[in-house]
Amino acid sequence: MVQPNGTVITLVAGDAQTVEDLLEKLERRHLHNVDAVSLRSGDARDATPRLLSSHATYIVSDADPLEHVAAAWVEFFDSRSTLGTLEIEVERAVEQLESGVVVMPDYYLLLDPVGLEGTWRHWWLGVLPAQSRNRVLPTPASVDRVNRLLSRLPSGRAWPRPARWLRTLERTVPDRAGLESGSMSGLTEMGSSD
Repeated sequence: MVQPNGTVITLVAGDAQTVEDLLEKLERRHLHNVDAVSLRSGDARDATPRLLSSHATYIVSDADPLEHVAAAWVEFFDSRSTLGTLEIEVERAVEQLESGVVVMPDYYLLLDPVGLEGTWRHWWLGVLPAQSRNRVLPTPASVDRVNRLLSRLPSGRAWPRPARWLRTLERTVPDRAGLESGSMSGLTEMGSSD
């Protein structure tokens, strides 16, 4: 499987407009070694060639290969969808990630997490950080804060193989997600001064 040349960072937020606005600001700022690009308009598979062609140190985008899995998980636990829907989305994501059709970001930057509601909060601050705590980083939606965070991304273990943990999502209860790993501790660091 071919990997991108740089560090892939996906911006996520409670609303798409926050991500779109920040990506636009990052593109206008022309930060050194940062390739900021919106890949939202197409299929997630269309993002991979763009991510692979960048030679920047940091490739910042809105391409989330787990977007449909996250939505299916949230809807399942909010009783708005079925287990079958979650299973289909999980299998699709596992297949695409393992074949290299889509790329798992090295980091997710969670913009303004205080505004996350309900089960989405558990996905972003529990489920994902439980897999690799230093890979989901809460931050205010500001170009300066994101730029500062890029210059000092924490190291940590890589994401585990997707099949191993994605296939257990139906047993990952929102109120318990990530509690064993202390994954929500990053939220207290968000407001600290640098």
